[in-house]
Parts: sequence; C-alpha cells; structure tokens
Amino acid sequence: MEEFKIEGRNAVLELLKSEREVNKLMIQKGERQGSINEIIKLAKAKRIIVQEVEKAKLDTLSETKHHQGVIAFVSPVTYKELDDIFALAKERKEDPFILICDEIEDPHNLGALIRSAECAGVHGVIIPKRRATAVTEVVAKTSVGACEYVPIVRVNNINETIRELKDRGVWIVGTDGKANTMYYDQDYKGSIAIIIGSEGRGMNKLTMESCDFLVKIPMMGKITSLNASVSGGIVLFEALKQRMK
Repeated sequence: MEEFKIEGRNAVLELLKSEREVNKLMIQKGERQGSINEIIKLAKAKRIIVQEVEKAKLDTLSETKHHQGVIAFVSPVTYKELDDIFALAKERKEDPFILICDEIEDPHNLGALIRSAECAGVHGVIIPKRRATAVTEVVAKTSVGACEYVPIVRVNNINETIRELKDRGVWIVGTDGKANTMYYDQDYKGSIAIIIGSEGRGMNKLTMESCDFLVKIPMMGKITSLNASVSGGIVLFEALKQRMK
C-alpha cells in the first residue's frame, strides 16, 4: 500500500469532488489566485487539513515537477465510521473493544499499535485528524497488513468522540504514568476503549479528564516511560487475557 500524491490544480479539484480519502493538502504560501481558492474551500468543507508551505518544499516533494502550488496526499486505506466498529463487534457477538490513539506522531508507532490492536482482537482504532500522523505508506507497512483487517476511524475531535462512545455504553480507560491503578488490576471486560497517549507528552489534559479510569505500567529502570506502541501492546493483551476468560 502506498500513500499517493496527487499534484496540480485540476487533478486536486477532481480528487476533492470524489469520495477518495485525503490525508492532507499542501498549498504554496501566498498562492491565492484562481482555482486555488476553490481547492481550499472544498478542503475546509470536507475538514481536510491544509498546510501552507514554501514553494521549495513542494518542489522537493513533487514527482511531476508541475505541482502548480498544490499537492494532495491520499490515504492508502479507506477510513471507516464509528458505526463500522460497533457493527464488527456485533458480527463477532462481542462487546466493543476499541483502541484510541491520542496524537501519535510517529508513523512507525501508529503502525505497530494497529498491528497489536488487530492481533488482540480490537474492533477498531480511532485516530485524530490533527497533531497526529494519518495512515501513510509507512504506517501501512509497519502494520504488516493489519490496516486491511481492523477498521480505522479518523475523527475531527477525540473528546467529542469519547463522549459519543460513552453515550453508546463504552467505558474509557486511559494510560498515565501518575495513575494509582496498575494496568493489570483494571477490569477490561464489557464495552471498553483504551487510550494510548502521544510519544513523550502522553494524553492531553482534556482527554485525560474524559477517562473513566486511569492505569499505569510499573517501571523499575531509570527510564521513566515506554515507547507508545510497547505500552499499547502491554495493556491491549492484558485486556485480551481478561476478555478470553
């Protein structure tokens, strides 16, 4: 799977009018003539991230060398909806089991998390549109095919999504090094969503406040934090162990 680049104004306009999943647009700084305004308007209407960059950046990324001030990055997967996660859980006759990735920026980490999630029987992975990596070619390759088997939902606002999950009966478990409860003492049975925070920063404050439970992984070394994908794997497979009983 490959993250495709679509270049040129007419090509990007047609892309935005289609149903293809677009990760983001890069627009040349100061470029506001002609059809570029329509491109920006359509992108904002579809809530696609638009980044303004220098022409030199576009020149470097361009494969055609005729980008005309705009390059679109197209997802190698088709993002799903929340309903798809619940439909898969219903199909398997299981309570929903969800992974939320809060601002994971490293595509290798996201790919590894998606792989662990699929192996642990998760019904869907939720990622935010902003301040986080999308599903790129690197993510897809690192997941070793898992992106094809687990629904991935890309949302505008993680906290609004958490509220919707709660309304649908899902309990939210966050991971935080300052939590009082060890991850293995938490009950993960029933409808559950586990949140893994970003590399270094962890969960943001609003997301943490939205959690029903917070858990931590015990640490014995001088390094006080784990790689996000390692943390996710540890908690996901503890949840799987409990849910298999």
